[in-house]
Amino acid sequence: MDPVSHVLLGASLGYSVFGKTLGRTAALAGGLAAFVPDADVFIRSANDPLLAVEFHRHFTHALAFAPVGAALVSLLWIARKRWRPQALPVWLCCLLAYVSHCLLDAATSYGTQLFWPFSNHRVGWDFISIIDPLFTVPLLVALALALRFQRRAITAAGVAFVAAYMAVGAIQHARAVSVQKQIAQLRGHTIERFEVMPTLGNNLVWRALYQHGGRMFSDRIRVGWFSGPTVVVGWSLPRVTEAELTDAERARNQGRSFARFMWFSEGWVARKPTDATVLGDMRYSVTTEAFDPIWGIRFTTEGAPARVEWVNRSRDRRVSFGSLWHEISGRDARYKQVSEASSGESMSVALGISAE
Repeated sequence: MDPVSHVLLGASLGYSVFGKTLGRTAALAGGLAAFVPDADVFIRSANDPLLAVEFHRHFTHALAFAPVGAALVSLLWIARKRWRPQALPVWLCCLLAYVSHCLLDAATSYGTQLFWPFSNHRVGWDFISIIDPLFTVPLLVALALALRFQRRAITAAGVAFVAAYMAVGAIQHARAVSVQKQIAQLRGHTIERFEVMPTLGNNLVWRALYQHGGRMFSDRIRVGWFSGPTVVVGWSLPRVTEAELTDAERARNQGRSFARFMWFSEGWVARKPTDATVLGDMRYSVTTEAFDPIWGIRFTTEGAPARVEWVNRSRDRRVSFGSLWHEISGRDARYKQVSEASSGESMSVALGISAE
């Protein structure tokens, strides 16, 4: 989730629960504790570009590390004599906010190692986008009013609202998954694994991936709050495994670069159609019309200082809010009924499977 949302949630939780004991300091401590887990962005290496993506949302986002992280933040207060009698409430306030960061990130799609060091599984519940104004703005308004009038109940109401909104996201996710299963069934496909992710700033339009027969299929699904589902038929690409690497790529794969990238992208790896040297994370695309990965890896040539290059095109991403709003509002003419989008020659051509 974006840093602003983390800070607002941590501050709101801190003030609503510990404001009576700590006053407005509870909001400050909670906001800071909810920000600190993202300090892992400073873990990086010029010679190993995968180190940064490997350690983001790693141990600093683990539930087991939360008491330690909260203690480090609480030291800013309890190191001073006047706060020592309140050491336990300050630490508990920081702990609550710190844990909120871990769980909020896990509710997105990126993947968070909640259970490190016991497991390196990347938890991603896909309930909410990394940026969602309907989550962030109510928290901001409620916290501002609560601090202004010193009414903890207002922040509690803000937290209750975003909790309910998250529950709606979970319901919407389940609806989108159900639609994806219908589409696959109509195509005669067996879903081997899948992921359905919310698109930017909403829980109505979802990016859906599933794997069948060595290929990964992508569609765009809209599930309105008060309307039936519609679909934009996507495309498919072969899934790339280590066995499909070229001889030159294998020669540069001595640092387990490919395996690490596969772990990071949860196995959703395909070659970029317009540049086969780029092995992209299929979960995220610059455009909606075709697979144009936001990030991926490219193996370097012999003699390069690093064996692999991290290809990051995040700055190239151009979000057309007008187009996105047309999708969200249901006015995008590309969306068809599920039965219509999942049958006929157009689907086979769009998916690139007519020649198989």
